[in-house]
Amino acid sequence: QVRLVESGGGSVQAGGSLRLSCAASGYTYSSSCMGWFRQAPGKGREGVARLYTGGGGSTYYADSVKGRFTISQDNAKNTLYLQMNSLNPEDTAMYYCAAGCAGGYGLDAEYNYWGQGTQVTVSS
Repeated sequence: QVRLVESGGGSVQAGGSLRLSCAASGYTYSSSCMGWFRQAPGKGREGVARLYTGGGGSTYYADSVKGRFTISQDNAKNTLYLQMNSLNPEDTAMYYCAAGCAGGYGLDAEYNYWGQGTQVTVSS
């Protein structure tokens, strides 16, 4: 019943910015666990960012994006965001959002729901 749909991907020049959105459809209870992943051609899936709202809240970022990407949410809109600044060609990948606590913690945590992905292409 729950579906996650990513949007906001596209083609940009190096140094540019994009904001990805992940909209949840269907009735769901609020989730404390949300994340973004990416997969480049010929490479495995990489955890990019995680937002955990339990306790005081925590964010986690891959070293490769720390300081450039920001994960956030809008509860009223049931939407998760990934603001990406200072993009470089190494950021080119299919980006996926995920939600629903399914075990683990940090960037390697598991999720119950996954989106279909949105393509991000960064040219030199």
